[in-house]
Amino acid sequence: MIDGGMSIIVPFLNEEEGIELFCSEFDKFIGTLDFDIEIVFVNDGSVDRSSELIKAYSFENARKVKLVELSKNFGSHAAIRAGVAKASYSICTWLGSDLQEPLELIPLSYHKIADEGYDAVYVEKKSVGVSSANRAFSKMYSWMMRKYAVKNYASGGTSTIVFNHKIIELLRMNVESNSSIMLQIMDAGFKSYCVSLDYKQRAAGTSKWTFGKKIKLLIDSFVAFSFMPIRLVSIIGGVVFFIGVVIGIVTLINRIFNPSVPIGYSTLASIMGMGFGITNISLGIIAEYLWRAYESARRRPVFIISDEISVKDNDD
Repeated sequence: MIDGGMSIIVPFLNEEEGIELFCSEFDKFIGTLDFDIEIVFVNDGSVDRSSELIKAYSFENARKVKLVELSKNFGSHAAIRAGVAKASYSICTWLGSDLQEPLELIPLSYHKIADEGYDAVYVEKKSVGVSSANRAFSKMYSWMMRKYAVKNYASGGTSTIVFNHKIIELLRMNVESNSSIMLQIMDAGFKSYCVSLDYKQRAAGTSKWTFGKKIKLLIDSFVAFSFMPIRLVSIIGGVVFFIGVVIGIVTLINRIFNPSVPIGYSTLASIMGMGFGITNISLGIIAEYLWRAYESARRRPVFIISDEISVKDNDD
């Protein structure tokens, strides 16, 4: 890996509407920096002209520009891992192609790592230009991660991490499937610094961060980094058992003191409903763990690179 610069990974999926604006704005910003920048674009299965627009763009200030083409859509975290595998510099991070991340995080984080000896810089969202529903999901996710998975997860939500060669090597040696790359870095416990910055609204196009992908991330995060779901099953099972015992005792006492009261089936149906519900939830959670163990045992690749194109290389 090369010192004196930073590799910026930019995963994208069907960003034809905004990719040229990103290239223009980011390349201008690079001209203000006092260190080299490599851009590693990762095409995560786009079916539009995003790749063609990147290859046609004339980058003036970036020292290196690569385009990594994945064989299909593997998801943003897998795309970031593919970019990490191809990064040249000893400091690395990722940015969205929608210009939501504040670009000032790049020089700030670079100097924290290069000059002050930190291994990672976590960028916390001070304010976010998104809908209230998305903010609510982010806050809930952050709270749950801090309480049950990774204690040092930022309360405002972390979407960007800048990291050095130690973490680059960690990610290259441990390519986890169905996992969160952010939680994997945080869980490693390297020396870190947290900074809060204002995020922006998407500059162009529409977000590919769907509700289904959010739910998958939530499940992946808990199953990969927390034993809370399994413990929750045990707690709920104990509570339901206790409720069943109480109902049984109350029914028995009522029968003793009021022999004329007919024994109905509502109590039995209620207990059976709770029992079967808890059983199914338990089986579902266990199945999530088993499926991920099966996925890991199969050792299928987390991403497949179909092509790698050098758009610009000043070292040639």
